Amino acid sequence: MAGRRGPEGGPVRWLRRRLGVRLRSALAAALVVAFAFAVGAAAFVFTARADLAGNVDAAARQRADEVAAAVAGGNQDALAQTLKPSPGEQTLVQVLDPSGRVVSASAALAGVAPLSPLRPAPGQVLHEQRLLPFADEDPYRVVAEGIATTAGTRTVLVAQSLRPVNESTEAVAAILAAGLPVMLLVVGAAVFLFVGGALRPVEAIRRRVAGITARDLHARVPVPPAHDEVAALAETMNSMLDRLETAAASQRQFVADASHELRSPLATLQAGLDRLALTDSPGAHAELVGLLRSETERLGRLVSDLLLLARIDEHAHVPRDDDVDLDDLAYTERYRIATRRPDLTVRTQVAPVRVGGDAHDLGRALRNLTDNAARHARSEIVLRVAASDTWGLIDVTDDGPGVPEAERERIFDRFIRLDDSRARTDGGSGLGLAITKEIVAAHGGTVDVLPGPTMTVRIRLPLRH
Repeated sequence: MAGRRGPEGGPVRWLRRRLGVRLRSALAAALVVAFAFAVGAAAFVFTARADLAGNVDAAARQRADEVAAAVAGGNQDALAQTLKPSPGEQTLVQVLDPSGRVVSASAALAGVAPLSPLRPAPGQVLHEQRLLPFADEDPYRVVAEGIATTAGTRTVLVAQSLRPVNESTEAVAAILAAGLPVMLLVVGAAVFLFVGGALRPVEAIRRRVAGITARDLHARVPVPPAHDEVAALAETMNSMLDRLETAAASQRQFVADASHELRSPLATLQAGLDRLALTDSPGAHAELVGLLRSETERLGRLVSDLLLLARIDEHAHVPRDDDVDLDDLAYTERYRIATRRPDLTVRTQVAPVRVGGDAHDLGRALRNLTDNAARHARSEIVLRVAASDTWGLIDVTDDGPGVPEAERERIFDRFIRLDDSRARTDGGSGLGLAITKEIVAAHGGTVDVLPGPTMTVRIRLPLRH
């Protein structure tokens, strides 16, 4: 099966997922600089070596000309003086007769065969590079020059070692190799810092967007002073927030207006059904009137819940700061549920706990939880009140079907419908738990579903100090 890709999509995608923009930019800059530096260094070393080798050839040619002048003049003393090397010089010289026999040579070449097979014609100069059998691994540049004499054509061979060239080249390469990591480190750090500075406005935008919720769509992201792509991004996001705020305000206004408009006809229907309930009607009609009354009551509760949520969305809910005894709220709910649902056993495990807040709102939050538990319980509901560290806890447990772990956060959303046996089929509006979450959050607390085989919802509220 050709063409299959790994689970991460290859090393490039793996790096993109795990490295930030700053680090990726620094690494990319370091790689580009490393490549450019390597190419430049190679070209520099090659050019420097060629120049040094050219200098060696020039020095050998000059020495060959000097020896050739002495040979052509026939002055043996001048030739002997020319064959003596200067201090620190590594030049080797041989003079060959027409038969190729060495007739004169540097002191270091005593008894050594000719350095090269080159035999140029008179006035001709030839060059070659070769390893000499008596020398080390460094090659020699050899210059051969032909000289016409009365005794025939003589050949001057001058060999110049390339060891200084190799040593200089190696030294330059070592310096460049040692400087490469330092250069890459400096370039990477500079790019990392510069990209970080360029991304600082983006991070400010991200932090502001992360803190914007449905209740504060009026907030806007900061626009940097520079007229660049980041500023254009910020302006675009602010325009998007303007549209979202307008749409959200229109939706909230529609919900509030619709709820207000529904209250009057609902009150009229409720009054009419109450009057019908007082008349003598056949059994079927009485049953229908009772059904309609329960449905209008449910619709009235839904309208009230919608109005409350609309007010909370429009203006942040600021509760009162009174002393509230959670144990009193639990006892009130026990009596209420026991009266409404005599088929259920309602147990309490209550300790005295006092918090600060609005007793009416907190009572409504707990009432929503107990109503939800009563709808789904098989036979028993348990209310627990306790204190833990700086928190007051209220647990509402029922023995009905639990909620899957994946759905435990979603049940506090508005109009949520579950696909299991706790789905809303018995008259719940789907807003009770959402209202509970809003009320508890306004009091500085949290509401969660606890893990376990039974359905337990816990309210956590800060204790009164």
